[in-house]
Amino acid sequence: MTEKIAIITGVSRLRGIGAAICKELADAGYHIFFTYWTEYDKEMPWSIEADEPLKLKEELLKKGIKVSCMELDLTENDAPEQLLNKVSEQLGYPDILINNAAYSTNNDFSQITAEELDKHYMVNVRATTLLSSKFAQGFDKKSGGRIVNITSGQFQGPMPGELAYATTKGAVDALTITLSAELAPLGITVNAINPGPTDTGWMTEEIKNGLKPLFPFGRIGKPEDAAKTIKFIVSDEAEWITGQIIHSEGGFKR
Repeated sequence: MTEKIAIITGVSRLRGIGAAICKELADAGYHIFFTYWTEYDKEMPWSIEADEPLKLKEELLKKGIKVSCMELDLTENDAPEQLLNKVSEQLGYPDILINNAAYSTNNDFSQITAEELDKHYMVNVRATTLLSSKFAQGFDKKSGGRIVNITSGQFQGPMPGELAYATTKGAVDALTITLSAELAPLGITVNAINPGPTDTGWMTEEIKNGLKPLFPFGRIGKPEDAAKTIKFIVSDEAEWITGQIIHSEGGFKR
């Protein structure tokens, strides 16, 4: 058992990357606190069953680690304080923060609106920045702190039809690089993981068939692929890796 505590945000769906991260870290002995926001997933094409977060919690508890969770709207001004207070009360102060929560809808230059851009910014940029900052402000363990942001390879190539998402996730790359320099003296590494196109239930067969030839390994990315990369990045063995945008996407060719 590592006896370390990890926060993973945006863990609503059992097929999602967030759930895979929770399972991978739980198998490695980390105690888990995850957040979810079902209202968002209900609005998306993939939808969600109301009991999915509870099912995940039950599955994680069977692995012999401590688990807690809360439903949290990360766009609320006091969301970072709410989350860190709850984690501290129930498990202790966290060692690891994984900013997995994201807001994503399709839009391009011809249809982008201020409202839609603001929704992306509030979750993808503002919540990630403020939660990371609050986590670091309260961190007093001298070493071993980890922040991992989830990005999407915005600087690997264009993402037509995803203008707001690409713009805000690109900002996360910039945040990662600067924040890593600021937090190194506190013993906290900051990195971002780009998992590439990942089959979490949103892909149609047409999308899969179009993407598969772009992967040299001949298969689509799975949530477990990203989770395994993150398990290494938060480990003690990765203490010398910081400020990196790691493209764990199976050689995907845009």
